[in-house]
Amino acid sequence: MQKILDTHIAADRVLLTPEEIKAKLPITDAAEETVVKARSQLENILDGKDSRPFIVVGPCSIHDPQAAIEYARKLRDLADRVRDKLLLVMRVYFEKPRTTVGWKGLINDPDMNDSFHIEKGLQLARQLLLDLAELGLPAATEALDPIVPQYISELISWSAIGARTIESQTHREMASGLSMPVGLKNGTNGSIEVAINAMQAAREPHSFVGINQMGQVSVFKTKGNDYAHIILRGGGGKTNYDRPAILHVEAKLKAANLPPRIVIDCSHGNSNKDHKQQGKVFASIVEQIANGDTAIVGMMLESHLHEGSQKMTGDPADLRYGVSVTDKCIGWEETERIILEAAEKLRV
Repeated sequence: MQKILDTHIAADRVLLTPEEIKAKLPITDAAEETVVKARSQLENILDGKDSRPFIVVGPCSIHDPQAAIEYARKLRDLADRVRDKLLLVMRVYFEKPRTTVGWKGLINDPDMNDSFHIEKGLQLARQLLLDLAELGLPAATEALDPIVPQYISELISWSAIGARTIESQTHREMASGLSMPVGLKNGTNGSIEVAINAMQAAREPHSFVGINQMGQVSVFKTKGNDYAHIILRGGGGKTNYDRPAILHVEAKLKAANLPPRIVIDCSHGNSNKDHKQQGKVFASIVEQIANGDTAIVGMMLESHLHEGSQKMTGDPADLRYGVSVTDKCIGWEETERIILEAAEKLRV
């Protein structure tokens, strides 16, 4: 058996089960209330019962929980100031899909030195989500590894399936069973069809293999997720946030008997990967909503305490505080300004 089994595996170790980690870091009543309330609000927005758009805003990825908490406190105060016209949800991304190789996120490598202490990463992620929920701030993340949701999903109010995994059957099945609204991004080449296919699949029941709370391999049968919706992020050298693009996608959704509910990612292809263009994209979307567009229900912004990004050195102590280590982000001052301007525009 040694000649044919695990021939490319260097080592393995048993991970704490979801149940064991949750016993260490149990959800509180206050945290549960935040998640239940936010999920209900997001569902109402997607059902057209709440006219406020939602904004998923925060760092491209979380690498420093302390900076994330500071950002969260600022965002919580801002959320209170605009809650009559906007619902703010913090972007809390712990897993990073890589085109080739690179740092895979806080859960995978929390010490940022290729030590891959995943058990530590899961606990750091869960603790941060608990802290945010107890602040009264809902959290959003990208669902990447199909096992990770068992450890943290009850603390997540909104999830996304990314452009690199949108064609994956595993991720479509996972989306069908998640307990919160799920946004499905168009492909990296700009393809809308793959997102519509994924949306149709995620709204249907599926059966698949995973692990339960005790860590046992199990077969899950899902009900389908009625709150699966599309995210436009541009791609293939083109943007897809302007009025003609929105009308085109709206028509395609209606033709597929899907609800015309669209979220716009202001980063990635829509900003031509230039973080300084996010504000321009965001303003255009707000203008469309103010002019009566009912298909656009949400926006996404990559934002951190400070503008830009920095390269990792292998020693987290060398990093500048509050600056992204993945995609470039807009800084807090710009974030606050454009969101306040959006709320004022929508009050007119």
